[in-house]
Amino acid sequence: MAFIGASRGAAQGRSASALAARLGFRIGLVGLFSGTLLLAALLLFSLQPMFTKRVLPILGGTPAVWSVAMVVFQALLLAGYAYAHALTRWLQPRAALATHVLVLLAGVVFLPVGMAKGFGAPPAEGEALWLIGLFLASIGLPFFALSASAPLLQAWFARSGDARSADPYFLYRASNIGSFAALLAYPLLIEPLLGLDAQARLWSLGYAAMTCAVVACGLRLRNAAPVAAPVEAELTVEASPRRRLAWIGLSAVPSALLVAATAHISTDVAAIPLIWVVPLALYLVSFILAFRPAQPGPDRTGRLLSGLQIAGTGCAFAVVVFKQTPFLLDLGLTLGLLFVNALMAHRAVYALRPPAARLTEFYLCTSFGGMCGGIFAALVAPHLFSGVYEYPLLLAAALLCRPGVTAGGLPAVLREARRSAVPLIGAFLAALLALVARGPQLGIEVLMVCLVLTLAADWRSPARASLVGIAIGVACLALQAAVMAEGGNHRSFFGVHRVYTSPDGQFRLLVHGTTIHGAMRLRDDEGRASTGRPVPATYFAPGGPLSDVFEISRRVNGAIPAVSVVGLGAGSLACHARVGEAWTFYEIDPVVIRLAQDANTFHFLSECAPDARVVQGDARLTLSGRTEQARVLVVDAFSSDAIPIHLLTREALAIDFAHLDAQGLLAFHISNRDFSLSHVLARLAAERDLTLLQRLDPPRQPSVGFAHSPSEVVLMSRDPAVVREAKAMGWRAVTPDLSRRPWSDDYANALEAMRDRWRELLTSAR
Repeated sequence: MAFIGASRGAAQGRSASALAARLGFRIGLVGLFSGTLLLAALLLFSLQPMFTKRVLPILGGTPAVWSVAMVVFQALLLAGYAYAHALTRWLQPRAALATHVLVLLAGVVFLPVGMAKGFGAPPAEGEALWLIGLFLASIGLPFFALSASAPLLQAWFARSGDARSADPYFLYRASNIGSFAALLAYPLLIEPLLGLDAQARLWSLGYAAMTCAVVACGLRLRNAAPVAAPVEAELTVEASPRRRLAWIGLSAVPSALLVAATAHISTDVAAIPLIWVVPLALYLVSFILAFRPAQPGPDRTGRLLSGLQIAGTGCAFAVVVFKQTPFLLDLGLTLGLLFVNALMAHRAVYALRPPAARLTEFYLCTSFGGMCGGIFAALVAPHLFSGVYEYPLLLAAALLCRPGVTAGGLPAVLREARRSAVPLIGAFLAALLALVARGPQLGIEVLMVCLVLTLAADWRSPARASLVGIAIGVACLALQAAVMAEGGNHRSFFGVHRVYTSPDGQFRLLVHGTTIHGAMRLRDDEGRASTGRPVPATYFAPGGPLSDVFEISRRVNGAIPAVSVVGLGAGSLACHARVGEAWTFYEIDPVVIRLAQDANTFHFLSECAPDARVVQGDARLTLSGRTEQARVLVVDAFSSDAIPIHLLTREALAIDFAHLDAQGLLAFHISNRDFSLSHVLARLAAERDLTLLQRLDPPRQPSVGFAHSPSEVVLMSRDPAVVREAKAMGWRAVTPDLSRRPWSDDYANALEAMRDRWRELLTSAR
C-alpha cells in the first residue's frame, strides 16, 4: 500500500510538474512575443520623431517635413507587411526566421542613425521627392526590418499551438501600447534629457536587443506544437474583393485625417516632436481600444461615438468656414474629432477582420490603406488644392466609416439617399438665393445652418447623416474656394499663403496660417488711394522695435553698409532702407518670393529697395555659403506662428555672427503666442559674452487696426555704446539663467519655452 501510495504520489508530482511546465511555457510564450512586439514598436515610434527632428533644419523647420515623413513611414510599413506576408506564405518558420534575422542584421549597417551621405542642400523645387530619398537612404532598411515584426510575430504565434493562438490579434494591442509609450516618452523624457547623438546610440542598443528577442521567439517556436488542423483549414478561406476594399478604405480615411490634423497644429504652434506625437498618440490609442473583442449586449459606446462624431463634425465645418475660433478651442476640436473618427473607423476594420490564417493579408491591406491616405493628404492635396480643402472632404468621408454605413454597404446608402434628397435640395436653393442677393459670405452661412439642422435631424440614421455630412463637406469646399478667390490662395511645400484685402478696403494682407506677414496700405482713412513710397505696417511699422534696430545701429556706428534679413514676407522691412545701403533677403519659400516681387501685389521691394537681392534657400545654408558681411542681421523667419527652432541654436548663432562685421547687430523677431524665447536667446548670448536687450511693444490704445501690431524683438551686442543707446530708447537687458542648458542642434527643449510663456501669462493675469 505504501508503494502504491508512493507511486500515486510520484505520478501526481510528475503530472503537476508537466502541467506547471506547460503553463510556464504558455505564459512565457505570450510574454516573450508581447515583449518583443512592444520593443519593436518602441523603436519604430521613437525613430520617427528622432530622425525627423534631425532632418527638420535642412528644410527651414516647415511642418511639411513631418507630413512627408509620415508618408515614408507608412510606405515602409506597407513594404514590411508585404514582406511578412510573403515569409509566412512561402517559407517554413525556420527558413522565415533565418531570412528575417539576416534582414535585421543588414539594418545594422545603417547604425547609428544619421544623415545619409550625398544629400546636400535641398533643391529649389521637388523638395518632397528629395526628402523621401533622404529618409529611404538614411533609415529605410532598419525601419523596414522593424515594421515587419508586428504581423510576422503574430503569424508565428498563430502557428505556435498556444491556447490563444487561434485569435492572435490581441498581440497587436501590445504593439500599439509600445508605440503609444514611445510617443509619450520621446517629448517628455527622451528629448529633454538626451541629445540627438545620445538618442541614436541608445536606439542602436535597442535595435540589437530587438534582434536577439526575435531570435528567441524563433527558437521557442521550433519547439512548439505543429499547426493545428483547424488553422490549416482556414487557409482555404478567401477574402472577397469587397472586404479587401473595405479594409483599405476604412484605414485610408483616419490616416489622411492624421496627417491633415498634424499639419494644421504644427503650422500654428511649432514643428516639434511634442506637437507631432499628440495626434499620432491619439491615433494609436484608437487602435488599442478598437482591437479587442466586442462586449455582449447593446453597443452603447458606438452610439456615444456616433453622436460625438456628428456634433464634432458640424462644429468643425463651422470652424473651417468662419475661422473665428480661438486656437485652443480649435485644437481641442481637431484632436477630439481625429480620435473619434479614427476609433470608429478602426472598430469597423476590426469587425471585418479575417481568421488568423489571413492575418498578414489583413495587415497588408490596412497598411496599404494607411499609406494611400497619407499620400493623399501629404503629397497629392498640396498640388490639387490651393487651400487646405482636403480637411472638410476628409471629415465628410469619415462619416462613411460609421458602422451603420459599412454594415449595409453602398446599396443601403443609395436607398437612404432618396429620403435626404428634399432637405438637401432645399438647403442648396436657399443658399443660392442668399448668395445671389448678398454674396458668398451670406450664402455660406445660410447653407451651413440648413445643412447642420438637417444633419441634426438625421443623426440616428447612419446612411442619411453620412450623406448630409458629405453635402456639407462639398459645400464647404466649393463656397470656401469662391470666397478665397476674391484674394488668392498660394500653396507650396512650406504652407498656404493667402493674399486678400481687409474688410475696410484699406490694406492688402499676406497671411500664413494665423499670422499676418505683411500689410500694404491701399487707401487712407478717408478712402483716398495711397500713392508714393509705401509705409510699413503691422510688426514692421515705424517706431516699432524692428525699426529701432536700424536706428540704434545708425546712431552708434553711422551709415549701415549692408543689411541681411532672414524671412521676406511681403517685403515690408525693405521700406526701412536708406540710400546707399545694400539689402539682402533670405527666403526659403519660392511662392513668398514671387508674391513679394510682384509689384501688382506688394510694392515694398519695387518702391523702397529695387536693387535688393533675394536669395532662395534655408537661411543657415545660404548664410554659411556667403563671404560678404553685413552690419545688421534681422531674423524674422516665423512660419505662421511656428518657431524656427533650428535658427535659435548655438550653431545658428555662430553662423549669424560669422556673417556680421565687427560692429554688427543681431536681432530676432520673437513675437509668439505659445513660446517665450527671450530666456532661450539670453542663455545663448551669455555663452558668447553678449548682452541681450528686449523690447516688448504692447498694444496701442486706441486700436489702429493693421497699421501697427504689438511685437517682441531682442537684440544681441557686446558694444557698451549699443547697450546704452538701446536702453535710452526703451529697451531692457534680459538677465540670463545660467542653469538652463543652451539650445543646440543636438538639444532643444520646447517644453521649457512653452512653460515660460504660461508663467508670463499667469503673472500678467495677476
